[in-house]
Amino acid sequence: MASSSEESRFLDDLKRRRVRITLSDTQISGVVQRVSQKKSVVLEDVSEVASGRRFPGVKIIFGHEILKVEFTISANQDHLVNEEHTSEIHSFRKKMVDDVDEDGVRYVVIDELQEKFGPAVMHIQQQKVIGIGAEVFGQIAQERLCWLQVATKKVVYLFDVLLLGGQAFRNGLSMILESPHILKVIHDCRCIARCLRAEFRVHLTNVFDTQVADLMLFYRETGGFLPDRLGSLQELLRLHLKLPASELSPLCSKELQRKECPELWYLRPSPPALMNIMSASVSHLLPLRLVLLDALMSDYTILVDAYMSSYRNQSLHIEQKGRSLQKPRSCCVCCRSGGAGRLDGTL
Repeated sequence: MASSSEESRFLDDLKRRRVRITLSDTQISGVVQRVSQKKSVVLEDVSEVASGRRFPGVKIIFGHEILKVEFTISANQDHLVNEEHTSEIHSFRKKMVDDVDEDGVRYVVIDELQEKFGPAVMHIQQQKVIGIGAEVFGQIAQERLCWLQVATKKVVYLFDVLLLGGQAFRNGLSMILESPHILKVIHDCRCIARCLRAEFRVHLTNVFDTQVADLMLFYRETGGFLPDRLGSLQELLRLHLKLPASELSPLCSKELQRKECPELWYLRPSPPALMNIMSASVSHLLPLRLVLLDALMSDYTILVDAYMSSYRNQSLHIEQKGRSLQKPRSCCVCCRSGGAGRLDGTL
């Protein structure tokens, strides 16, 4: 399997190249304008191979429609490139319709308003709790939101904000983020809230912040002390969910790559490795919230148990006191009369 850098290089090489794409009902030729990672290919100068009929403007070919991809050396030559590139194309086509990363997290890339944007928004609106993450480039007050991740119980949606722009928020994302009926689980909501408000005038509402919850636990457990620094997401996942190092490696890699290449989130098409990292950064937020809630509620649970215990003890005390005040029952009329008498009542 090719490495992520090799796949990224290959996708860059595809740009401005003439390709021949076989669909179920026809075969078309065109010049690659843009490759939408794992989803679609945007072609210009498009024509039908069999008839030679030309199509005006650009044409979008979705990944699930593609049966075969070949590309030629030039626009006037139909000689195919070597077998190595052909196998890479086959691998690329397979990846275009595969939305599962190496760790088994299913994610869907949304980089255009057609096809998958509407169903994704409708699915998210049906949830009561979602996980939210974001990838941002730039310093404070000059930040640019590049990606927005939304995690449900079964799938992670990766919204390419750079390509979608403000129209994505006007077409449903704002309603989700501002809804008081959908709980958003976020680790450190400050940056996301600031970017959404500054760029798109979206006011984030109904948030459970895992970083704040961890801070409250530390404050309570230490008797009122505050930590010297706030906990990172990978620290919380290791501490509260007991995740092994292998599952935390994408988050560690994210921090390392962000320091080495700050403009990382501007890369288009985004390498598969980055998409795996983005999906991993939000896929554990929902179970993390449940564990933190249980920990925060432990004092309350102990108090309820003590409350029930006192009720049981009080009931037992009342029952025993009632028995002690009750007169003992006599076994017969003779005993009740206080002496040995006849059954007819005569002495």
